[in-house]
Amino acid sequence: MAWRLGVDSGGTFCDVCLYNVDTKQFSIWKVSSTPDDPSRGILAGVTEGLDTVSAGPPDVSFLGHGTTVGTNAVIQHKGALTGLITTDGFRDLLEIGRQQRPSLYDTQADKPETLVARALRFEVPERIRHDGTVETVLDEESVREAARSLKKAGVKAVAIGFLYAFVNPAHEKRALEIVQEEFPEAFSCASHQVAPEFREYERLSTTVVNTYLGPVMELYIARLGARLKELGLAVAPRITQSNGGVISFDLARELPVRTVLSGPSTGVVAAQAIGQAIGIPNIITFDMGGTSTDVALLKDGVCRLTGEAEVHGYPVKAPMLDIHTVGAGGGSLAYRDNGGLLKVGPQSCGAFPGPVCYDQGNLTPSTTDANVVLQTLNPLFLLDGRMAIRRDLALERIQILADELGMDVMETAQGILSVVTANMARAVRVISVQKGHDPRDYALMALGGAGPLHAVRLARELDMKRVIVPLTPGVMCALGLLLTDLRADFSATRIMTANSASHRAMSRIFATLMEQAEEWFAQESVPDDDRRIKLSADMRYVGQNYELSVDVPDAATTVTEQSVDVMVSGFVTAHKMQYGFASETDPAQFVTFRIEASGRVDKASFIAFENVGPDATGAIIGERDVWFPETKGFVSCPLYDRKLLKCGNHIAGPAIIEQMDATTVLPPGTRAVVEPHLNLIVEIG
Repeated sequence: MAWRLGVDSGGTFCDVCLYNVDTKQFSIWKVSSTPDDPSRGILAGVTEGLDTVSAGPPDVSFLGHGTTVGTNAVIQHKGALTGLITTDGFRDLLEIGRQQRPSLYDTQADKPETLVARALRFEVPERIRHDGTVETVLDEESVREAARSLKKAGVKAVAIGFLYAFVNPAHEKRALEIVQEEFPEAFSCASHQVAPEFREYERLSTTVVNTYLGPVMELYIARLGARLKELGLAVAPRITQSNGGVISFDLARELPVRTVLSGPSTGVVAAQAIGQAIGIPNIITFDMGGTSTDVALLKDGVCRLTGEAEVHGYPVKAPMLDIHTVGAGGGSLAYRDNGGLLKVGPQSCGAFPGPVCYDQGNLTPSTTDANVVLQTLNPLFLLDGRMAIRRDLALERIQILADELGMDVMETAQGILSVVTANMARAVRVISVQKGHDPRDYALMALGGAGPLHAVRLARELDMKRVIVPLTPGVMCALGLLLTDLRADFSATRIMTANSASHRAMSRIFATLMEQAEEWFAQESVPDDDRRIKLSADMRYVGQNYELSVDVPDAATTVTEQSVDVMVSGFVTAHKMQYGFASETDPAQFVTFRIEASGRVDKASFIAFENVGPDATGAIIGERDVWFPETKGFVSCPLYDRKLLKCGNHIAGPAIIEQMDATTVLPPGTRAVVEPHLNLIVEIG
């Protein structure tokens, strides 16, 4: 039998989702992450997961992998020592940026640490004009001297970013050749390879982030690839990109910046597929893991794709799903701040030492400890008994915090959850209210190991009436890896006014991008019948600073005069939707042209089951006292085993639903129904 595997390595747990191609059945597994070497945890997860279904490495027909290695390296500033070679006069561009304050009126706001020290930034004489002509010829000897100096300084990676290289990359290509001659052992890349688009600061920042992550991802991929090879895996593994698609390990090595949202992106892909299967297209995803919470908005079943985002304060020009992240997870630490107030996060205890209740040496209580004390989470064990829990230790440390705050211990534990809920509600408002969407028009889908624990509380905070808890919420990112296609994005900036003659230039640009896409298809061995192409362009009015994406009306590299007219009309419509108005007189401009290339792969599918009726008593496995803020005390709650629930079953809160990868809390006043695909639909109120 053939098995498809999705493996998601997070800050606390490594999740494995196994899909049997023949029987259409899913199986899941979880193991603790190994932060010192994530590949160890992945290997353990794959090996143990295959053992649970009596399969071996030769039975694996696909392995997709999502990772937070790149994200964590940026957040924790644990990337490689990096040098920069740039155009004469632009040495300080990384620090000057756009001269915008992170918070306009906050005089104490800190800028993110510059990833390249000033002493490691070298200028070389060269200049390309905006039209691609050469004003100053590249001084090759200066490039050689810079490369030698960086080698002497001990850097591990070299970034190259020249002005207007997105129009004419000749100088960058030659500089890259020289650096590789002088310093072949360093990871090196140039901006035209990473982000061939305009806006020099964002392009340079993206190139530096890619270079900064290069050696880290090279080491990680080499270790993981070697371990999987030793295991006997016969297929080439894939890694997730921030855009929700997957690419080969080799391409991820070259462009690690495209994996900075590798982990959460496939959770959104899985949510999209489930929403489509159950007929609920408008969803806000709520993915709460051990370290952070990721939220995204799906309108009509689609998550918006953005071409630029900030990752921990660093601008990155790379296609990625519009996901917002906050430091609120099961491992977020609770403490009393200098003002005497209760704070939670963004610091996290991670997989090791983990929460206090793990009994691995941590003495600061976390969100997980609060749930254990309140007994919304099993106070004895997790992972179906594989992980022992010490409630007494968690209670002891939260009691100390309660004494510091002058509060009751149970109210303190509930206070930790309330603070975390408020933090997550702010994140949801960023991707909904602040962008013109009312959360009440959406269903909240709970993902991640901690998502179902907090989902109903969060929904109530946002006045949302419906929560969806998938069949395997704790491994949704791993599941998403079995539902996504191969994907790559190609772009080129050429600013031109939209008129009757522009279609000729557009056709030439798209033809060049198509050549790159065809090369990628060949590199990834995508059969002709499985190749998909989508063309689009970023447009704006002349004089505007921001663009809107508009699709080319037909998927062909030859753009007609009629295509241009349709795109201008589409831009006007998009402008009205985004900003509430559109100009009748200002001319429209094309700015950046894009091709989205995807290779279709066989995906997992969901099975619908027959309705057996509302009676869920057959799934009750016991009861537990749980502390709820509505009752200000403990209430005896029935415990349900998620594996025993059938289609059509009804459950009234208060109740607890347990499964290996997550725990769902139904507070008083809620009601859950098991829909045909065995997802829980929770109605609030």
